[in-house]
Amino acid sequence: MSLDDDLARIASQESRLRFDAFDADTAWALALALREDGLARKAPIVAVIDTWAMRLAAFALPGATQDNFDWARRKINVVRRFQRSSYAMGLQLARDGKTLADRGALPERDYAVHGGAFPIFVRGAGCIGAVAVSGLPQREDHALVVAALARGLGQELAGIALD
Repeated sequence: MSLDDDLARIASQESRLRFDAFDADTAWALALALREDGLARKAPIVAVIDTWAMRLAAFALPGATQDNFDWARRKINVVRRFQRSSYAMGLQLARDGKTLADRGALPERDYAVHGGAFPIFVRGAGCIGAVAVSGLPQREDHALVVAALARGLGQELAGIALD
């Protein structure tokens, strides 16, 4: 699949995977879904669910490290800044031959344009936070988050999943 195809599918994901409301209970259900998926894969992941007001959930599975939490933080910063998934931003920069420095001199110690963080959109409110996974290759981190969001929102992945 080409970069443009991936970007189009991610844009569809970002458009479709939106909540009517999002609260601590919603975050907890999403965290549990991510944990179940991670355990089923024996994946050494961390997951973090933040609103712009506060952290609502975070966990680590066996094999994950503190570095994974730092990667999640840096990916979430990308979502906060651009209100796009961290994977979409990384692919867009790669397609355009640009870097974070070209997008406002954002330091890599605080921003990571690698897959795994996805915006939490609430209809009528916009982007209110992000969910991030770190510990797998970036495309798999992204896919894990998208699958959990789709299940939680009762959405089908057909036509929007990355192949």
